[in-house]
Amino acid sequence: MVTTQALAIAPEDLVVGLGRGLQVIESFGDEHPRQTVAEASQRTGIPRSAARRHLLSLCHFGYAQTDGKLFWLTPRVLRLGQSYLGAARLPRLVQPFIQRLSMATGETVNVSVLDGDEVVYVARSNSPRLVSIGFHAGGRAPAHVVAPGVVLLASLDDAALDAWIAGHEFAAFTSRTVIDPAQFATAVRAARSQDHWIAEQQLDGGLNGVAMALKDRRGAILAAIGMTVPASTWPREAIEARLLPALTDTAQVLRGVL
Repeated sequence: MVTTQALAIAPEDLVVGLGRGLQVIESFGDEHPRQTVAEASQRTGIPRSAARRHLLSLCHFGYAQTDGKLFWLTPRVLRLGQSYLGAARLPRLVQPFIQRLSMATGETVNVSVLDGDEVVYVARSNSPRLVSIGFHAGGRAPAHVVAPGVVLLASLDDAALDAWIAGHEFAAFTSRTVIDPAQFATAVRAARSQDHWIAEQQLDGGLNGVAMALKDRRGAILAAIGMTVPASTWPREAIEARLLPALTDTAQVLRGVL
């Protein structure tokens, strides 16, 4: 599985305020880098008075700042994500393997996991070239437009996949972006049968992507390993002929240690 099942926790053991504080942090983003109390309340569904207390608390502990009206996050928030990258076993374990793969292919290699509607990149090895492309560790992308997203969603059964598709917004980024839910479901089921997927100019008109499932010894998909490459240099035929065999070899080696 690519997502962790929620634990059954007794209500008296839950700290509801912690959850709400994290909701407030997550309410900030590209479209909402600065928010008023009313906007944070509306975006989170938290009562306005409670949203105000959470925002002021974030300011007190150094995770946000305010000018008295607007609130915004500080770089201290990055510690939360860095804590995962530092503590999680997967990024540390795969790093030497993706470094070797990057040197062998001359391309940047990423490892990613699924987080709701998005793919999160948790490990990266830069290409030997001066300029490398792809997502840095901690970066996110909508799952429907990148190859790892299709591969990771392939681990879901049909019912779970249908539920994910029903709740997902299929935004178009290029003329080639798959935005039809039925067509996307067909792609995921195809990836399920072959353990990999090639995304051609779905997110960026000049880039292709390829990803393969990373499985543990029991066959469960833990993550995806992949590359984002220039479409002009790496058309589908070249990806299939040169990059897929290298990805397959690395995935097979990692299966013995995951």
